Amino acid sequence: MAGRNGRTVRDLRRGNRAAVLRRLYFDGPMSRFELGPATGLSGGSISNVVAELVEDHLVEEAGTVESDGGRPRTLLRVAPSGGHMIGVDVGETRVRVELFDLTLTELARTERPLEHHGYDVEVVVGHIRDGIAEVLADTDIAPEQLLGVGIGVPGIVARTPGQGAVVHGQTIGWDAVPLESLLRSTCELPDSVPYFIDNGARTLGQAELWFGAGRGSHNAVVVLFGSGIGACLVTEEVQYGRPLEWGHVTVQVRGRRCRCGALGCLEAYAGAGAIVDRWREAGGRPPVGADEETALSALLAAAHPAEDAEADPVALAVLEETAEYVGAGLSDLVNLFQPERILIGGWAGLQLGTRFLPAVRRYADAYALRHPAERVSIDLGRLGPDAVTVGAASLPLADLFARGGRPAAPGQDRESATG
Repeated sequence: MAGRNGRTVRDLRRGNRAAVLRRLYFDGPMSRFELGPATGLSGGSISNVVAELVEDHLVEEAGTVESDGGRPRTLLRVAPSGGHMIGVDVGETRVRVELFDLTLTELARTERPLEHHGYDVEVVVGHIRDGIAEVLADTDIAPEQLLGVGIGVPGIVARTPGQGAVVHGQTIGWDAVPLESLLRSTCELPDSVPYFIDNGARTLGQAELWFGAGRGSHNAVVVLFGSGIGACLVTEEVQYGRPLEWGHVTVQVRGRRCRCGALGCLEAYAGAGAIVDRWREAGGRPPVGADEETALSALLAAAHPAEDAEADPVALAVLEETAEYVGAGLSDLVNLFQPERILIGGWAGLQLGTRFLPAVRRYADAYALRHPAERVSIDLGRLGPDAVTVGAASLPLADLFARGGRPAAPGQDRESATG
């Protein structure tokens, strides 16, 4: 029966379960006594919800704590064995697959290089399929125990009724690739296991929001630097983040040709490959035949050599110019969204590191409006190179929270969980 606001008793119960589960997940262990004021639920509701979650093996006891003059109170926590998730990062040089328990503790991982085949769809699908099979075999986790498989990919992800998630990755040559249907026809997983496919910058943003430097933010932007550049906007209105194709804002009219085909994109100046190309064009000497990660490391070593060695002025100039492009690009985010925090992640962003940040901040301040610029902090993300995979695995977890701890039925809509 529905109430005046249209919510049924089932909706209320699901909301109560979700409130308790979230609070225990992010702030536990907690006692039943503490859960009441933390969730706004009555003591009776807390007892009923906790009993259900324990019966469902999602919550377990975690010791006791002394109370003021009474009996010790039992602490509760989310049970690590209550479910398992797989996170996949379709990166620029490799496909990384990791298996996690319910508390996002890594149980197994595997990586498969992409160097020789690039983003060939069949190769990527095969790597995901084989990686899923390998991490499950390494841990003896039955496929039926999976809450879902989260996958971070480059490009725009659209969801269609017939094919599920379809990827439009212009910079990697993917034109409406029906990735979800390809995986369903290839991977040996039950139909009951859902796939959550999303933009890699969004999964990075999800991870930093929940577990990293973005925790507690009401309005933050997480940016990803690698070969490509992306961003994720997180606000109170968009709880799980909105991916932004920030790498394709124009920073130079009639500028360098970008991988997307347009002229003057930020990615054409500040993507890892573009930075190395500009160094080479200016007279620098990247290692012959090196991949982008190795070449970028060589540039940084040339600009900031060991003690008593002379810095390469060409490398320093390229980094300074890159900082200006990045700062100018960040100023657009500052002016448009007025975030509290901007967090820089991705393998290239982390490699550029803390030496790069002062110049980026200086140029962002110079190009942005003064009022929002004075109120934003610009820092590195905290989760390192695994952030995209962790964020991808958190998508099934977000879905579980949205459903009050009950997994989705096969074919059931999951848009409410991931926005």
